[in-house]
Amino acid sequence: MFEELSRINQKPKPFEFYTTPLLWNDPYLSQQMLKFHLDESVDLASRRKAFIQESCSWIFNHFNLSSSSKICDFGCGPGLYTSRFAKLGAQVTGIDLSERSIAYAREQAKNENLPIKYLVQNYLEYVPQEQFDLITLIFCDFSVLNPSQRKTLLHIFYNSLKDDGALLLDVPSIAFFDAASEKTEYEYCPGNGFWSKDPYFVFTNKFKYQPEKLILDKYTIIEKDSSRESFNWLQCFTLPALESELHACGLRIKDVYSDVAGKQYLPTSPEIAVVAKKTPFQGNSCCVACV
Repeated sequence: MFEELSRINQKPKPFEFYTTPLLWNDPYLSQQMLKFHLDESVDLASRRKAFIQESCSWIFNHFNLSSSSKICDFGCGPGLYTSRFAKLGAQVTGIDLSERSIAYAREQAKNENLPIKYLVQNYLEYVPQEQFDLITLIFCDFSVLNPSQRKTLLHIFYNSLKDDGALLLDVPSIAFFDAASEKTEYEYCPGNGFWSKDPYFVFTNKFKYQPEKLILDKYTIIEKDSSRESFNWLQCFTLPALESELHACGLRIKDVYSDVAGKQYLPTSPEIAVVAKKTPFQGNSCCVACV
């Protein structure tokens, strides 16, 4: 028992394990995640409806979007942003790993007669078939990826943007990292909980990695006949660190905000939202040539 508890509470190396696909496509867990997406009372899988509406209005005005504008929302989930973009008149594409979320998004688009193109795909494997005026990656999705995955995605963004196109993404800040505390929690669920319809125990470890400015929520789920782990990584950024990653892949930060609704940037904000544009390709850059 002591050895098992020691294993449960062991701190892994940064980004040592990657379990995100299971979270989004497990038959039971994907249903739970969709519920969180659609729950307007919490900021978990998605932000609340009022903020999303405010954010979409700001995005449409800030980027001067019109019926000729092409938008691609990476990690679109059940279409909470894409549907609003389409209602405002833009040509919209949504990409997401979750079959359940995309199925919901497609059904909503059909019911509302919205011509949205949805792709069930890991966006790290997306091969651009067209270029967009605007790409969005919202709710800190960028931060759950390891450095290599982030580099891959930035290359995809570069190749997916028109020459005058723009990228909008948000990440947790160092202020968010500093406010987080390491902790260990234990819970018993008699059934129909988040992790399983059957009874289970769950151990939750929150770890901080100081040099990397990285946070991990590690979940160990123990059922009667099985056990599994889920790892939720969250890379926090200083503005210079984020700028460096984007610039190395041919993208320069043009504007900085505290959220994707255009709130004024403050160093104390828990998030950083940036608008980035393509820089001219140079021979020693790692843009198109590295993809």
